[in-house]
Amino acid sequence: MMRTVSSRCCHSPGPFSDGRKHPLHSAIYRRQLSVRATAGRNAQIGGKEATGQHHRGVVIMPGLGNSKNDYKALAELLTQEGLVVEIAGVNRVDWLRNAAGVVDINYWKGTLNPQPTVNWYLKRIDDAVNSVKTQTDGAPVTLLAHSAGGWLSRVYLLSKGTTGIDRLVTIGSPHSPPPQEAKVMDQTRGILTYVEQNCPGRFHSSIEYVTVAGKYIEGAGLRDQGASIAQKIVGAGYQQVCGNARVWGDGIIPIEAAHLHGADQVTLDGVYHSPLGAVVAVDGKTGRPWYGSPEVLPKWIHHISDTNESDSIVEVGNTLPPNL
Repeated sequence: MMRTVSSRCCHSPGPFSDGRKHPLHSAIYRRQLSVRATAGRNAQIGGKEATGQHHRGVVIMPGLGNSKNDYKALAELLTQEGLVVEIAGVNRVDWLRNAAGVVDINYWKGTLNPQPTVNWYLKRIDDAVNSVKTQTDGAPVTLLAHSAGGWLSRVYLLSKGTTGIDRLVTIGSPHSPPPQEAKVMDQTRGILTYVEQNCPGRFHSSIEYVTVAGKYIEGAGLRDQGASIAQKIVGAGYQQVCGNARVWGDGIIPIEAAHLHGADQVTLDGVYHSPLGAVVAVDGKTGRPWYGSPEVLPKWIHHISDTNESDSIVEVGNTLPPNL
């Protein structure tokens, strides 16, 4: 049964790729993260066991248009927690490979199957999974999928199997096609429909499913009076994903589309969709954190490996972020 607790994201500065000290390098911050993640257990979440052996691997799967380099920051944070992390070897230019689907008549009919169009991405996942398995001597693996990586990971599990993988955590991922009555174009050209029909919801009983959504901005219709330009632009995007402009989401993916039936559902207030648009808070000013920001990660990191922490996080705030 899904349980809910409230959680708000705080904002704190601290990039770590330019030599400045990262917040997670702070002993106090690391202790706070560990306590939140383990709910009082003595072992640090994602850390090494007493034997010194890694007990879990994590494979990060980039979202549409993203590259592996966009997730180095997140990978560093997870590595600091003792997890063995691999990022699927996806470069930005690789996404042009999806254009191969346009020669398939099903692309134009909106009934496209994922294979062979996304076989290149599935191969990158497979390479990363095998690498992590080797490094951890067969320890269980979590698939951590961002945006389109979420439904691509479901295709991977369906086609390649679940051996060695016991958890799928998606962040800001669209999991369902827009309803037919919405009369909008499915941006996956039918692949999401295929996924829903062939591996719906919590399809694999051996896999722990967790879906993480962000509640960053409420969309609006183009003619809605009193709505900001940002809300109208975001609303147009939401409508293409779920058929409704007037919903909350992370700025790209509506909350209702980001959750999967049967999964532990985590909704975080004030969290933006992508690392590319994330803004670090500086001098007390409000930033724009994404799922992998250091001030957000402690809210959901336990879902990567801690089976004893299954509470969903739901936040009901309704304040438009001041930087939009």
